[in-house]
Amino acid sequence: MLPKPKKIRRVYFDHAATTSVDKTVAKSMMPYFTDVFGNPSSLYKIGREAQSAISLARKTIADIIHALPENIIFTGSGTESDNLAIFGIAQAHKNIGKHIISISIEHHAVLHPLEELEKQGFEITYVKVDKEGKVSAKDIIKAIRPDTILISIMYANNEIGTIEPIAEIGRELLRYRKENKTAYPYFHTDACQAAGYLELDTEKLHVDLMTINGGKIYGPKGTGVLYVRRGVKIKPIIYGGAQEKKLRAGTENVSGIIGLAKALELAQKSGSKESERVRKISAYLWQQVSKKIDRVRLNGPQIGEDRLPNNVNITFEDVEGEAMLLYLDEYGIMCSTGSACTSESLEPSYVLRAIGLSYEYAHGSLRFSLGKENTKEDIDYMMKYLPSIVKLLREISPVNMNSKKHPKYK
Repeated sequence: MLPKPKKIRRVYFDHAATTSVDKTVAKSMMPYFTDVFGNPSSLYKIGREAQSAISLARKTIADIIHALPENIIFTGSGTESDNLAIFGIAQAHKNIGKHIISISIEHHAVLHPLEELEKQGFEITYVKVDKEGKVSAKDIIKAIRPDTILISIMYANNEIGTIEPIAEIGRELLRYRKENKTAYPYFHTDACQAAGYLELDTEKLHVDLMTINGGKIYGPKGTGVLYVRRGVKIKPIIYGGAQEKKLRAGTENVSGIIGLAKALELAQKSGSKESERVRKISAYLWQQVSKKIDRVRLNGPQIGEDRLPNNVNITFEDVEGEAMLLYLDEYGIMCSTGSACTSESLEPSYVLRAIGLSYEYAHGSLRFSLGKENTKEDIDYMMKYLPSIVKLLREISPVNMNSKKHPKYK
């Protein structure tokens, strides 16, 4: 029998999927729903005011990432920004080459566009990552060919929190270009998970394109940014009006853009302090789980500088991740078995499989991604019930690795 709580506490451990909208962010957005609601392309006052607000938001974001306002393209999501970067470069530079480099643990917002490009005759090289999910900068450079036009490597992984060596790759790529007297390949990074915790200085990262998503940093969902370095030509993927330098047609989401800029501003101001706070709670979570539940493993790097501070991905041997998730939900505890974008799939995480986990181990994993409202008390609440849930599920598990009925004994 599982213990019954006196009072169910709502505990949200899925901030990598999405975050709530910060109250300050929501307040900044409100005037653009009701008062300054004009189309930014209109010439009358509220249209001009809306356009002015967009310009200010563009400058705010540009200043944060050390770019120029004209480098900032507003989109409808991180996925759209990734698509614009990948298809935009591919279509604009296919006369130079049709080879692209990436890694197999990218978000589907990168992997699926690459798969589509393969159908169009492009060739994709997926450089292998190590057992912690990290790629070597030298291996990336080794994979470059004369026809390589783009490298796309995520800044931080959404499932296991691995921080990739983006600045190192950028420096090595600059050296390669100089030695070979070429502007290619261009370098794109998906920074959606990194934006709330890591430095976004495009000059230090040496990236040509960078994706940011408002819904991961306590901003509004349905908002995104693509940074495009000056001189880098891309083609649009949406056609219509002349908005966003003719690269993203459609009336701008003014309130969303304002909210995204405010959210990024707040995230960067509190970044280092919040990173330190949430890392301590992540370490406490793993400490408690590993102490009170046997046969568990931490997936990805150790909790520290090489890992997003809010990410804890744990495999519980001989347990189905989906079953744990549903039981925890009964206690008000919300987490994930992997990426939210693949949550409807019954297949184990492709990220965990890529770093060497077996099918069974990958199936028994949970991702806890913490946020600014989480405290140690949330961990203590969860640990009242998680050991009992795991014990129960192991007793009835069809994938018991220790059972002689398991295929490994055949």
